[in-house]
Amino acid sequence: MTVDQSSGGSAAGAVPGPVTLIVIDVQRDFVPAPSGSAEAAQIGNIRRLVAVARANDIPVVFIRELHHPSLKDLGREVDGVEPVHCLEGTSGADYIDDFGPLPNEYEVRKRRYSAFFGTDLLTILRGYRTTTVVLVGGLTDVCVHYTAADAHQHDYYIRVVDDAVYGSGDDAHRAALAAMAYLQRDAVIDTEAAEGILRT
Repeated sequence: MTVDQSSGGSAAGAVPGPVTLIVIDVQRDFVPAPSGSAEAAQIGNIRRLVAVARANDIPVVFIRELHHPSLKDLGREVDGVEPVHCLEGTSGADYIDDFGPLPNEYEVRKRRYSAFFGTDLLTILRGYRTTTVVLVGGLTDVCVHYTAADAHQHDYYIRVVDDAVYGSGDDAHRAALAAMAYLQRDAVIDTEAAEGILRT
């Protein structure tokens, strides 16, 4: 298949299909501040895109980070500034209210930053015959970035929705978006463009 790399980008034009929406770590330990902040608007955009995908029969795959209470699977994840997070059985590991996969949707549980690392995500995407992945959730500079890089290395087209992802800080958020755009020049789009992709 020959693909025009100039399509996609910030416009709502055609992208190589089929498309899958991947929702990364929208869990209580990671979500930004509640109502009244720019970050809260990003959560609203995530909900909006999930609804659009479902209404248009676009697959939605939910990624959920989980760690065993023994911490034996945590590895090097707390060698930086992150505290222990997403322990099985804690409220922090839960999705935010009124959110998560429907019975006919996949949840991929992961132990590391990338949603591809040690999971069955690749098998699921192959089952959907996915060509383009649309990424939303958090954190932009950690799990979103690592998932995008692995998607790129598995030869998927990536579209990261800049106003539907949130980072560990504003500078880190912007730097991660720039790094992902470096991998694929059309990678970073906004919610309006993502809606256009999910409606096609």
